Amino acid sequence: MREPEQHGTPPQHGPTVADMVRANEANWDARTPVHVASEFYGLDGSRTAEDWFAPFEWQDLGDLRGRDLLHLQCHLGTETAAFADRGARATGLDFSAAALTEARRLAAAGGRDLTFVRSDVHRAPEALGDRRFDVIYTGKGALCYLPDLTAWAQIVASLLRPGGMLYLVEFHPLLDALGPTPTPDNQDLLLRHDYLAGRGPQRSDSPHTYTDGPALTEATTSYEWRHGLGEVVTAVSAAGLRVDVLRETEQAPWKRFDTMVPGDNGWWRLPPDEPIVPLLYALRATKG
Repeated sequence: MREPEQHGTPPQHGPTVADMVRANEANWDARTPVHVASEFYGLDGSRTAEDWFAPFEWQDLGDLRGRDLLHLQCHLGTETAAFADRGARATGLDFSAAALTEARRLAAAGGRDLTFVRSDVHRAPEALGDRRFDVIYTGKGALCYLPDLTAWAQIVASLLRPGGMLYLVEFHPLLDALGPTPTPDNQDLLLRHDYLAGRGPQRSDSPHTYTDGPALTEATTSYEWRHGLGEVVTAVSAAGLRVDVLRETEQAPWKRFDTMVPGDNGWWRLPPDEPIVPLLYALRATKG
């Protein structure tokens, strides 16, 4: 699970897209020990694999027993573990060697039979060979690290068996566009960031990640790409996948802004006197 950063400026010139992807890989390697030790991820047992999911996700996914499932951009495998617990033959894929070392350790410690493959998403077909899947799951801060959603959707489609499903649960681009602005009495949420693509990748150079814990000491630069909801749906449909579920929800899996309050299921939402706006969306699409 990954949360997009909330600051940065478009690079003016210099690095290629490949350079940016390599910078992101180094950045996630550097983040890994901070995340492993953080209270946020709760790897000391204070959080369970199920904590990262909304109830509607399991409803949309259906029975996973005996199904081959691929979790793209899996990071520490915190969500991958939940799929195994529900009976799937789960494989996690990520480009961070450091993260996958920890994911394998955590899976072994939990007695889970999980497979982890190191690869950039763009090279996933090469890394996975002839393996095909019934379900591909991704999201919660994943798409912002992908420069080309058309290519990504085509890769996803190529890795699915006929009848297989893509299930994407991602931060809503409206949430990514909002930012807190201090006022004398409160923090008002205003549009402070782009909703749509158009300005190119956003460069961030920050020693802090989205979790608690110490600052990074190296590889602090990362790049993100904005993707509006229309761009996502169009890319998935153009890859030959039929969209049959598109949800928007006012809840998020953790407290993104200081003013947020807990919901009934332990997730977070804006306070009742604030407008109801989408914070997360889910998309399910099927390969014919």
